[in-house]
Amino acid sequence: MRSTVLCLAALILETIALATPIRAQQGAPAPSAGLPTREGDYVIRNFHFRSGETLPELRMHYTTLGKPERDANGRTTNAVLILHGTTGTGHQFLAPQFAGVLFGPGQLLDLSRYYIILPDNIGHGKSSKPSDGMHVHFPQYGYADMVAAQHDLIMDGLGVNHVRLVMGTSMGCMHSWMWGEAYPDAMDALLPLACLPVQIAGRNRVWRKMLMDAIRADPAWKGGDYTTEPLDGLRTALDLMLIAGSAPVAMQKIYPTRDTADDFLDGYMAARLKAIQGGTVDANDLWYAFNASRDYDPSPDLEKIKAPVMFINSADDFINPPELGIAQREIQRVKHGKFVLIPASDQTHGHGTHTWAAFWQQYLKELLEQSRR
Repeated sequence: MRSTVLCLAALILETIALATPIRAQQGAPAPSAGLPTREGDYVIRNFHFRSGETLPELRMHYTTLGKPERDANGRTTNAVLILHGTTGTGHQFLAPQFAGVLFGPGQLLDLSRYYIILPDNIGHGKSSKPSDGMHVHFPQYGYADMVAAQHDLIMDGLGVNHVRLVMGTSMGCMHSWMWGEAYPDAMDALLPLACLPVQIAGRNRVWRKMLMDAIRADPAWKGGDYTTEPLDGLRTALDLMLIAGSAPVAMQKIYPTRDTADDFLDGYMAARLKAIQGGTVDANDLWYAFNASRDYDPSPDLEKIKAPVMFINSADDFINPPELGIAQREIQRVKHGKFVLIPASDQTHGHGTHTWAAFWQQYLKELLEQSRR
């Protein structure tokens, strides 16, 4: 595995293939190194959280590619907002399996035509987060706060007054639904990847709560004011994240014996413990990131969404299993909505299929054509 999997952004659910190695494939896109990125920070003054807390300065880090274009009325016409998942960062979308498929000349989100915006959300990457210094005293942010900060960033910080497309993976998928409801006239299209448009409940809530409880039950937690990372709690958290992000068919093929599976797990845990000990992973950041989903529930207002929606899940997703029937049921309430289920195979990546654009780029093309103005 590449060294990037040692960082928090690549440890968990929202990376390219959490439970399987990054493996060479025939026809795989060329590496996306050298993309013309621009990075910056937008500081939101006196940001008010839904909890009632206020942060005098909320830093929102972002990466952009391409240049914004405006029509004769000053309306932004080519902005694409792409939202990462829990513990991820905007940089995950620079990976070849995403950027190499979408951002190149003649591709669907060709940088000569589109202005790509990749935020680091609250609590993630280089944006304001507990480990910056406040630790457990950082405001208790939720998904509504994260979406509001994204809106402030692009509208006020970047001067984008309309979005051609809002898309996101996992947590970013959930944020996409919230964008469609909170700002129904702000975008032309929505592409939610790997989530469900209902409150997090059932097994999905149970494993998340197990993860959070494990961190706080570790004596080294010390109420969140720890001086050394609570390793036992983090070990359990990592185990749960591995299972949740796994791709069963691919893992059975790649690790067909007890010994190969054991060797994989040993290497997986050793690399991640090294990241923890190196200061890359912080228990407060992780706990806050998972706890943020507590206010998520777009189901009451799905009818408010005006933009065309292409909603995509994968059949081997442990977190959003198709047998629940929720996606198929709820999409019927979306005025211009379509649901696509990607079949499981030894080439898909479980929950992480969302970042492999080759599996769903045809549906993005359909959405862009459908929503063209």
